[in-house]
Amino acid sequence: MELPKYHETFMPILETLNSIESISSRELAVRVRDKYYSDLPKELLDKKTSTGANTLIDRILWGKSYLKMGKFVFYPKRGMVKIGDKGKQALASGQLLLSDLQNDPDFIQHRSSVKSKKEDKTELETVDVDNASPQDLIDTGFETIETEVKTELLEKLKELDPYFFEKVILILLKRMGYGDFIETSKSGDGGIDGIINEDKLGLEKIYTQAKRYNENKVREKDIRNFIGAMSGDTSKGVFITTSTFDDSAIKKAREAHHSIILIDGPKLVDLMHQYNVGVQVKTIYEVKEIDNDFFEGE
Repeated sequence: MELPKYHETFMPILETLNSIESISSRELAVRVRDKYYSDLPKELLDKKTSTGANTLIDRILWGKSYLKMGKFVFYPKRGMVKIGDKGKQALASGQLLLSDLQNDPDFIQHRSSVKSKKEDKTELETVDVDNASPQDLIDTGFETIETEVKTELLEKLKELDPYFFEKVILILLKRMGYGDFIETSKSGDGGIDGIINEDKLGLEKIYTQAKRYNENKVREKDIRNFIGAMSGDTSKGVFITTSTFDDSAIKKAREAHHSIILIDGPKLVDLMHQYNVGVQVKTIYEVKEIDNDFFEGE
C-alpha cells in the first residue's frame, strides 16, 4: 500500500465538498483523510514531509489547490472552500484525471495568468520523473509553488480596496530601494497616486499611478492623462496595473517625452515576490554537497 498521489485525491475532495455548504481547507483535508484513507497503515498516515508536515494532508491540500486552479472548487471567503458547478459536473461524469485537469481551459488560463507575453505558453510543462535529474525535480517543484503563489497574489490584489492597492505599490517601491513616498490626496489628485523619491535625499521625484483592474486593459487615454497630470518638477513616472496595457497605451508611453515605466500584473507580482511584499518565507531547504577541501589533508 502507498499514499495517494495529490491528483488521486480530486474525486474524494469533490465528494466531500458536495455534501456540505463550505468548509475550511484544513478540516476538508482531515475529513478526506478519515473517510477515504483511514485504512492505510499507521506508518503511512503518520509519514512526514522534509519540513515536518503530514504528507497525506499536504497532498490533499495540493489536490484542493489544483482543483481551485481549474475552478472546480472556489473560496467563498477567506480560508473556506466550496464546490463549484464544474466540480459537480466532474462528479456526475464519475472521474477527474490529472490529464483532464491539464487540458482544462480554466486551468491552463490560471497557470498562464502570471506569465508575461514573452513567456506565455499554451501547453503545460510536464516532467518525466523517471528521466529527470533530482535538480530537475527540485526546480520544477519550486516553479510550481512559485506560480501558484504569484497567481493567488494577483487574485488578492484584484480584490483589494483601490486606495489600499495604491499604498501597496508605494510600499513595494520603498522596498525596492527608493526613498520616502508621499500619498497624494484622493480628491482632485489629477491622476497621481503617489510621489516617491528616486534617491534617499529626494533630489529626483517619480510620480506613480496605480490602477487595480480585473479584466479591463489600461488604454492610451489613461497614459495620456497620467502624463498630463505630471508637474514640471519631474519627467519620470511609473504606471502600475493588475491587468495589462493595450498596444496603444504601450505606444503612447514609449513615444512620450517623459520617461514612463509600465508594470503589468505579471511583472507586478514578480516584483512583490522578489521583494517579499505580501508574501513571506514559509520554508527554507538545505541542499548539501561534499566539501572536498575538508578531505584534502587526509
